Amino acid sequence: MKFLIITQARTTSTRLPEKVLKTINGKTLLEIHLNRILKVKHDFTLVLATTTNTEDDKIKSLGESLNIQTFRGAEDDVLDRFYQASKNIDCDYVVRLTSDCPLIDSQLIDQLFDIIIQNPKIDYLSNTIGETYPDGQDIEIFKKQALTLAWKKAHLGSEREHVTLYIRNHPELFEIMGVDFINNNYKNIRMTVDELEDFILIEKLIMQYGINKDWQFYADKIIEENLATINNKHTRNEGLKKSLKEDLNDK
Repeated sequence: MKFLIITQARTTSTRLPEKVLKTINGKTLLEIHLNRILKVKHDFTLVLATTTNTEDDKIKSLGESLNIQTFRGAEDDVLDRFYQASKNIDCDYVVRLTSDCPLIDSQLIDQLFDIIIQNPKIDYLSNTIGETYPDGQDIEIFKKQALTLAWKKAHLGSEREHVTLYIRNHPELFEIMGVDFINNNYKNIRMTVDELEDFILIEKLIMQYGINKDWQFYADKIIEENLATINNKHTRNEGLKKSLKEDLNDK
């Protein structure tokens, strides 16, 4: 099976502009994110998908400096950006990651690869459905054919902005499988960076423990040291909730 990992990145975030270019110990969050992905043991192709905005020239330059293939596409129609980025690449599955997850875990990605290899009838596999993993360890794997169908059929603004929402909204069309962790200890932990408080938490973890620990190590430290109080006023999927509200306003 051939895997294409696409991670999306832009600098024009409304909540924390240029968040992926913020640095910790001389490394940007984007660089930390990309280097952790590169530790995946399965064979894969990696594409950094950013926008055509001039503000994102910095992201393109950073990707090129790391010898990572970069694609530039639509800012708001992220589904189209993923489709266009994958269209000319030979792959069976596309993996969606987001660059606001600097501590994404390569071992977790490999575990989901193993599951999809053992279950080739699955069209969509993710550890985000049950929300038992920390926010910031989000991994979605889907067949290239599923991406193509979603690209052709999706019309809602939320389904164009959030790449896999059409697939998740249509279980009658796709074989969908969720992966849950064995307990719910980590479901309310934020390891993503959407707000300044999120960055403060990630900075604290990296400064104290480095950038090479697995996700559960960091999550346990957040629990042990009561660090969740730094950013727990923010909730999961705030961007998606905003998009869904805009769908209703457009009707």
